[in-house]
Amino acid sequence: MSGPAKLAAFALVLALLFGAGALAGDLVGPEHETAAIAADEHAGMSSAAGRTTARHGEHPVRGLSVAEHGLRVVVEDPELRRGHVERIVLRIVDASGATVRDFDVEHEKRMHLIVARRDLTGFQHLHPEQAADGTWTTQVRLEDAGSYRLFADFSFGGEPYTLASDLRVDGTADLRPLPASEPTAVSDGGYRVRLDAGRARPGQETELRFTITNRGRTIHTEPYLGAGGHLVALREGDLAFLHVHPTEHGHGEERKAAGGQDDAVGFAATFPTEGRYRLFLQFQHEGRVQTVAFTQEVR
Repeated sequence: MSGPAKLAAFALVLALLFGAGALAGDLVGPEHETAAIAADEHAGMSSAAGRTTARHGEHPVRGLSVAEHGLRVVVEDPELRRGHVERIVLRIVDASGATVRDFDVEHEKRMHLIVARRDLTGFQHLHPEQAADGTWTTQVRLEDAGSYRLFADFSFGGEPYTLASDLRVDGTADLRPLPASEPTAVSDGGYRVRLDAGRARPGQETELRFTITNRGRTIHTEPYLGAGGHLVALREGDLAFLHVHPTEHGHGEERKAAGGQDDAVGFAATFPTEGRYRLFLQFQHEGRVQTVAFTQEVR
């Protein structure tokens, strides 16, 4: 083959290789990358829709992430000193990073903060104050070291949200095993409480009824957050936050005045999975809020 012919053949090979490369580049180029990203975003939205169904549907579970539906909780300083009164400052921000200021009133408050250590000890229910710039501030004292979960529970635009973030308390954590399931427990103020829950099964609504006695006599609870009591349920392990509803809208004295014979404080809960859950009941009597905890097994 002559020199010019060889050069022509070599140029033809280069042209063919360049064309194949351009075709491959077109297949993975910006337009196709955009399509792939759009597909990923669609899959993400489908996943989010599934979470929405889980939250607003039959078996609501919340508090597993810091963000949901464009809202995010931001804690200014999650590092706390053990045994000191510390300030927690947080904001709820939207997708653009702007601080959200308008919240609905739910259970007589516009913001509820729940704090619990990862082993489901150290439970606290706080009601922070909102400043003009939209930040929420409260004081907390945590006696034990370790990692804590903070839940910001609120309603915005008619929709309930529970966004979560972590707090860290200095020192070596002495984690404790979850107590065994028992039908009775004693509150921090010495009230004896009995839980009647029957056989709780996953995916089925369970009625939880708490009968409270003091010095051997059944007591009638006073109104607390608009009901006879307030209940928080957290799942062992991931600390999923369950949405429970009071079944008795009035407090004990109202039921007694109306001729009611059942003094139990009732709630409806749907446990989404098998496992163990920690129930934190709060009620008010003689002007003081009492807290008592139970372990509920779901099989």
